[in-house]
Amino acid sequence: MKRPPQFIFLDAGNVLVSFDYAKGFRQIAEETGISFSQVEGFYTKENLQPQLESGHLSWHEVHSAFCNHFSSEITLKRFSTAAGNIFTLKAEMIPVLAALQRNCFRLGLLSNSCQPHWDYLCNSRYSLLPHAFTTIVLSHEVSVAKPAREIYHYAQKIVQVSADQIFFCDDLTANVDAARAIGWDAEIFTTARQLIRDLNDRGIRLGM
Repeated sequence: MKRPPQFIFLDAGNVLVSFDYAKGFRQIAEETGISFSQVEGFYTKENLQPQLESGHLSWHEVHSAFCNHFSSEITLKRFSTAAGNIFTLKAEMIPVLAALQRNCFRLGLLSNSCQPHWDYLCNSRYSLLPHAFTTIVLSHEVSVAKPAREIYHYAQKIVQVSADQIFFCDDLTANVDAARAIGWDAEIFTTARQLIRDLNDRGIRLGM
């Protein structure tokens, strides 16, 4: 059995919430009257999501570029809401977070995100975000995205815990491998039940 970590970092996408980019494209198309294929093509051809997540492109710049490209008059607010409303809460994770909080574990969020997505998560029905976490590290705010090592080093510096005392769970193998490469204890997220087992293997008993 591994020793209990001093700090736990979780990813957001496909760990706490699932998401559907196509839903965002459809909603933008409905708001603007532009076809789904055109909206999707603009977004994917310009490779916008990685640039947004790494902080190399702002959401205001995307909105301006979209309006110029399609001669659209959609407001920033409507554009942001259509793009951001793509998430579904993973309800099975709520009792896990509640148990971690109840047992006073230090808990943080380490996520590749962009402004409209994070704004939607924080300003809608997902009350667990950001309140469940003492530390939040978002790629678009720190201008580096997983799996780049810099974001893990930044997160570790913030929480002031040695690498081998951090547990991290993410749904992407590349992100888990990068965490392990700098000495973090990390596991792939598959289900809430598996996460409970992973924590149990480290001496964290959640009573679940």
